[in-house]
Amino acid sequence: VQLQASGGGLVQAGDSLRLSCAASGGTFRGSNVAWFRQAPGKEREFVGAINGSGVRKYYADSIVGRFTISRSNAENAVYLLMNSLKAEDTAVYYCAANGRWLARRPDDFNAWGQGTLVTVSS
Repeated sequence: VQLQASGGGLVQAGDSLRLSCAASGGTFRGSNVAWFRQAPGKEREFVGAINGSGVRKYYADSIVGRFTISRSNAENAVYLLMNSLKAEDTAVYYCAANGRWLARRPDDFNAWGQGTLVTVSS
């Protein structure tokens, strides 16, 4: 399965943005899917993840209460809704699949998509 993140762009601080992660060449239905982000000059960091059914989720402390992950298995897609964006949220956002539950390290996931750039101006 190949993943593709989309929906990034340039926004103002305080705005909202929804990213999408679509699967092609297969399905990630039933797979845990995570979002990561990588800011310039920094390591890739975990943002949040959702289980295969979409019922359970866990998030990085830095974005709790502002970001929400959801999924539509019918649409073979996972979403990241980002509210109250801050300048420090500026990064390339990636989706990844096939990780074990509660995993937070990039190495824990073996399917990755190309990222989408989110730039938040203050």
